[in-house]
Amino acid sequence: MTPTLTGTKKVVTGNHAVSYGAMLARVQVISAYPITPQTQIVELLSEMCANGTLRAKFIKVESEHSAMAALIGAASAGARAFTATSAHGLALMHEMLHWAAGARLPIVMADVNRAMGPPWSVWTDQNDSLSQRDVGWMQVYCESNQEVLDTVIQAYKVAEKVLMPAMLVLDAFVLSHTAEQIEIPNQTLVDQYLPPYQPVYKLDVNDPRSFGALAPPDVYMELRYKMHQAMEEALTEWAKADEEYYELFGRRYGLIEPYRADDADLILVTSGTVTSTAREVIDELRAEGRRVGLLKIRVLRPFPAQLVREALADAQKVAVIDRNISFGMGGIFAQEIKSALYNTHDRPPIFGFVAGLGGRDITPKVIQEIIEYTESHDEPEDLIWVGVKR
Repeated sequence: MTPTLTGTKKVVTGNHAVSYGAMLARVQVISAYPITPQTQIVELLSEMCANGTLRAKFIKVESEHSAMAALIGAASAGARAFTATSAHGLALMHEMLHWAAGARLPIVMADVNRAMGPPWSVWTDQNDSLSQRDVGWMQVYCESNQEVLDTVIQAYKVAEKVLMPAMLVLDAFVLSHTAEQIEIPNQTLVDQYLPPYQPVYKLDVNDPRSFGALAPPDVYMELRYKMHQAMEEALTEWAKADEEYYELFGRRYGLIEPYRADDADLILVTSGTVTSTAREVIDELRAEGRRVGLLKIRVLRPFPAQLVREALADAQKVAVIDRNISFGMGGIFAQEIKSALYNTHDRPPIFGFVAGLGGRDITPKVIQEIIEYTESHDEPEDLIWVGVKR
């Protein structure tokens, strides 16, 4: 390990980057059920709890549904709570995800993207997290191990400000089990950035209140309105938290990240680890004189619609790579972008590509083919499958 002014450099996997992020955030309650490829996250956290590195309560449960239920109780009592899961574990939590969001609890969860069965797969695609996009959880898609660690800390900063839960997402194996050198921030600086969680309202025998009670029709809708307002506020809070993080640690990521997009005729839209591969392709094509650029979507919920509109305003064509599929409709990121651009004038055609499902590699060659297809066609099809064996 190599010390720096702001922390210590260490080679870790993406899963363990999540663990260190939770440790640095000084989480107080961890509850989780093991599932590949997430298990390493909570294994390391359990070791930290056992050896005293992290002063937290680790709750062993019989299912992911129970894991989230336990955290709802902990967060309701004022504790900073954390869990991690993947695929069918996340699906089993579905009911409890609504309870956490509706109760306005700033729980943070890592989801290691894993394809849904059947057939069984342990490899990556985004359908598990995207199937939960409407439950009221913020969602952030990470590209690197460093971004994973930093996002855990930032997620608590934002979640505790707007009182909405947050889910950070990383690709199975491509990121979760790949080791990279990262900087583990200095704990004192993290404490400066993220002070202890002090909720205004919590379960307290000395100050009894009602939580999760029946809401008749004359108040229910207002509660949902306030949840949406909180999500809208979170757009500003993510930008603010990112800037404050940069001031302390020298790293920021943005809600979106344009790359060589200012003068681009064609902009490729990506999320997660595909972005790193795409950057290399963009650089190669730029060296050939082709005006192509890249837009990484980091924060999906709340969706940064205005930022996306501005980033794509001058593009002649947009190509979206979706590592997911909404059956009967198409790729989900492409849908989101089409919706954001619908009311704008002179909007560019959106080419939606589905690729890499079930962990199939999205190689530089695949990305080049996507760009070349977009360049050579004037009108997009509703959905373009890439690499399907017919």
